[in-house]
Amino acid sequence: MSGSTSEIEDEAVVLRTYKSGESDRVCVLWTRHHGKLRVLAKGVRKTSSRMGGSLEPMGHVKVHLVKGRGDLWITKHVAHLERLATLRGDYERISAGLAVVEAVDAIPTDEAADEGIFEMLVRVLLTLDHLEFYPELVASSFFFKLLCYDGSEPVVDVCVNCGSSGPLVAFNAEVGGTLCVNCRSGTAISADALGLIRRILGGELAAVLRDEHPAGAREVMSLAHDAIEVHLGRRLKVARSTAPLAAPPPGPAAPPSPPFEAHEG
Repeated sequence: MSGSTSEIEDEAVVLRTYKSGESDRVCVLWTRHHGKLRVLAKGVRKTSSRMGGSLEPMGHVKVHLVKGRGDLWITKHVAHLERLATLRGDYERISAGLAVVEAVDAIPTDEAADEGIFEMLVRVLLTLDHLEFYPELVASSFFFKLLCYDGSEPVVDVCVNCGSSGPLVAFNAEVGGTLCVNCRSGTAISADALGLIRRILGGELAAVLRDEHPAGAREVMSLAHDAIEVHLGRRLKVARSTAPLAAPPPGPAAPPSPPFEAHEG
């Protein structure tokens, strides 16, 4: 990392990109030491550009930037750090990765560095690039871990309202966790889904991701997306489109409601 405020070198993950002018592209990066930056890649859409393939969403890259006008930085050099070929060759893994970077892009920030989020982001992309782990619950697990990192870990061991140990029959993202029969609101939750969330939050994430189609996974995906959207205060288009509608678990339905470490173990 350069000591100059007008020129920096850093490690980054590409969150999203959009066209600018006839041949340029603006890239939104989450960097290790400088937080979220908007970067202008000049001429990158030309077929002769050497940087185009590096500045795609989910790219893990090393960047050399110089300060441009306003809040834009300009690319001088970009190089791959991870190719992520397995991730990019599988539709489910791509969908999960895009949901992850969309959520990170939605985090309110003002170019404030957060190396913890950067580390989580890189690790989740490496997890998606590893055939040992199935992609189904990667994005959902990341959302729960992001809540924990921000100090908003959902309560899943007792009723978040009255403190009762159960039975816990519902999950309400608005109130921050599970609810008992007497306090229930939000969405009904099955024992399988509750067990999965407890394992994800309780140190068994790697084991969960090694299991193909675990019971309760569809519910967990839906609940995780609800929780992260409530926390961020906005709807996530990619994340929501990849989350299935959870099948109602057995039992009475609830009335309507008015850090990522996949390489452990």
